[in-house]
Amino acid sequence: MGLIKGVFIFSVLLFVIHEVGRIAKDVNVSKISQGLSSQSWWQVLLMLLLGFAAVTPMLNYDFMVTKFLPDKYPVLYVLKTSWITNTFTNIGGFGGVLGASLRALFYNKKDSQKKIVGAIAKVALFLVSGLSLFCIISLVIVFSLKDRAVSHYLIWLVGGSLYFPLVLLLTRFNDKGILKGLTLANASRLITGSFFEWFGCVSFFIFIGTMLHASPQDFWSIIPLFVIASVIGEVSLVPGGLGSFDVFMIMELALVGVDKNIAVVWVLLYRLFYYIFPFALGVFFFIHDMGKRFNAYLQGLPKNILQRLAQFLLTGFLFFSGVLMLINSTTPNFAMTNKYFLDVYPYTFYFLNQLISIVMAFILIGVGIGTAARVKKAFSLTIIALTIAILNTLRWLVFYGEFSWKMFVFLALIMLVAWFSRGAYYRERMAPSWGAISWTLFTYLGTFIVYTVVGVLNQKMLHLHHKFIVPNALFFPSQKIWLMGFVGLILAALVLIGLLHYFFYTTNPRLNISVDSERVRRVIDEYGGNEISHLAYLFDKQMYCYQVDGKDQVIFLYKKTADKLVILGEPFGNMDHLDDALTKFMNDADLDDYSLVFYETAESLIIKLHERGFDFFKNGEEGYVDLKNFTLAGKKLRSERALVNKFKRQGYQFELCQPPFDKQFMAELKNISDEWLGHEIEKGFSLGFFDEFYLQQASIAIVRDHSNKPVAFASLMPQGDRKTTSIDLMRSSDQAPSGIMDHLFISLFEEMSKQGYEKFNLGMAPLAGVGSSRFSFIEERISHLIYEYGYKLYGFQGLRNYKEKYVSTWKPKYIAYRKKRSMIFTIMQVVDLINLPARKNRQ
Repeated sequence: MGLIKGVFIFSVLLFVIHEVGRIAKDVNVSKISQGLSSQSWWQVLLMLLLGFAAVTPMLNYDFMVTKFLPDKYPVLYVLKTSWITNTFTNIGGFGGVLGASLRALFYNKKDSQKKIVGAIAKVALFLVSGLSLFCIISLVIVFSLKDRAVSHYLIWLVGGSLYFPLVLLLTRFNDKGILKGLTLANASRLITGSFFEWFGCVSFFIFIGTMLHASPQDFWSIIPLFVIASVIGEVSLVPGGLGSFDVFMIMELALVGVDKNIAVVWVLLYRLFYYIFPFALGVFFFIHDMGKRFNAYLQGLPKNILQRLAQFLLTGFLFFSGVLMLINSTTPNFAMTNKYFLDVYPYTFYFLNQLISIVMAFILIGVGIGTAARVKKAFSLTIIALTIAILNTLRWLVFYGEFSWKMFVFLALIMLVAWFSRGAYYRERMAPSWGAISWTLFTYLGTFIVYTVVGVLNQKMLHLHHKFIVPNALFFPSQKIWLMGFVGLILAALVLIGLLHYFFYTTNPRLNISVDSERVRRVIDEYGGNEISHLAYLFDKQMYCYQVDGKDQVIFLYKKTADKLVILGEPFGNMDHLDDALTKFMNDADLDDYSLVFYETAESLIIKLHERGFDFFKNGEEGYVDLKNFTLAGKKLRSERALVNKFKRQGYQFELCQPPFDKQFMAELKNISDEWLGHEIEKGFSLGFFDEFYLQQASIAIVRDHSNKPVAFASLMPQGDRKTTSIDLMRSSDQAPSGIMDHLFISLFEEMSKQGYEKFNLGMAPLAGVGSSRFSFIEERISHLIYEYGYKLYGFQGLRNYKEKYVSTWKPKYIAYRKKRSMIFTIMQVVDLINLPARKNRQ
């Protein structure tokens, strides 16, 4: 059945193409042109509207078909499919076969073939009942007027008049089979609909005759002629009665006193306004419906491609028009003397006023930026801007230039493309990307500088023309016009700032959630955390929570920078929902024009991200100490063993302190931290910083000297399980001896091993080799330099060598970013983010 439906749809499309071509061949363009030229524009419009109105009674048939079916169909759907079916049947009825086939196609979504065929058969019996009634009316007219012109065609009227009573008798005395359920009310509605269908045909045909000022001997004689021609057309089964109807009407109109040339135009106009124009609309509806089916079959891909293409073309046109208008406004002499510019400038907009022209150019560029970002706010502004520009351009063409239909069609197509692209606008806001801001600044500042230079040079030429020569390309008509344009540039700056603020500013609750320590703690307690989850208690990041039935399942920690959301590490929580959480987070971020960047993320997550369109590169390794096998025995750590023994002899003691901590203890740690920092400023995001609330959330390891004074400390970062632990802040005072941190580490390893932990995370060793090979991509090598020197500024080098002596396993960490996004911009934004001074979002 699927194959049969496909072949049928393809056959109908071929038929449509064939009929359009055949009609085009049969139509005499010169005669139609002559007939139309004699009509005023309002008469042509009236014929168009009445032609469509004459078709509308036929829509009753499809409403009756759906009435006989058990399932209900939307009114708009029935109207559209009815228009397609009836206008197609008008052109190529094939004795009702095409109409029946199309109805079977459109109403087979819910109902069985048997029910559909039964409903169509009931309606089909009454399709020409109205014509039969007009045969009876025509007989009355013929005998009343004693019209001999049609006396030899009476057999057609008599035969046609018999159809109505026969069908009425058949349906009234037989209610079995396909006629079951055909009540008198339903039959009456079908007969009435058919009558008004043919009444519309006859009335519209006579109306065209009056518009052409045709002069038949008696207009009443036109009705029998029209009915006889229609009967002949129906009996011949020729699609739409083409040929048979036309020849008969032209010949018989001449017999009743109508000029033959007028008769030809009369029939052609009838065909044009009753058949062809409604059929053209039906073709549009048919293609639209088939397109929707094809789009649904391919899961929306064709529609998305077309909308993206329309949005891409519209964006290009807005930028193209804006730039051309700027060139024409800032260097008018160059624009008017450059052949290539003159070739392309007609495909933009015209504004006579210099100020308005410059402002409008930047409005187009501004809405073009919003269109490129697919912000919903930009669509209405784009339509308004295009409407104003098009109306002004048409006004200019009408009053100051030669009106061009070619230009009118071009502008209409631009508006059509804009309207078709509306589905591509889906974002709530536009993120302030470096690319968009840089391009806007470059365009505006470049224009401002060029325009200012042109003004200065023109001023010098006016006063020092004998000493200073200005290139012709930079000549300006007058300083007054230049000054008006300069004011336009100032206003354009305000317009651009306003537009960008309008696109940027939106408060989105999904992506503006501060860290809630209680929510974080509940997730960690129930599902466990990871190596970064404890950093949530710093409150210098935001969190995205994926929920199921209102309950937090997965949490991401991130920070915003430009158009990026930089996620630290991996999400934590219920990993059974990780896939859904990633998809939801990406969709919510995309609605606000943000792209996700995962910083220091693990290999396991990279695979999932790669499937979702991410590129990645390695940015370091994370070292793990095997606590089960850790020992100071042997040659590898003999110097550290000696160091530990030395500190023990000197009275240094290790202690693992548990929260809550009193104020005196915190003050001692603060003094150590300040001495360790010196004049440096603490960084945040991927690192902890000294914060009392944060330090109160976990144990702190300290080393005291012989006088019991703390000289070094390290804060622990629990991961929500009893297998792996880690440290964050590592600080020592100025009085601490060299090597004291090794003593603290070794003591921690031994203590955590006693408590049953299996691994100790020593943290990241950045720059494990991205872009270091001569075979690396240029972009990777540049990114490596940015990343490396960005870190060097803040003393991150040498960490791997220090940790190497303890680490038994290195696990790679990656930066993942969306494909087609600039790696260089991404690295610069990440480096900028991690080097920002530490700052809490909430106290």
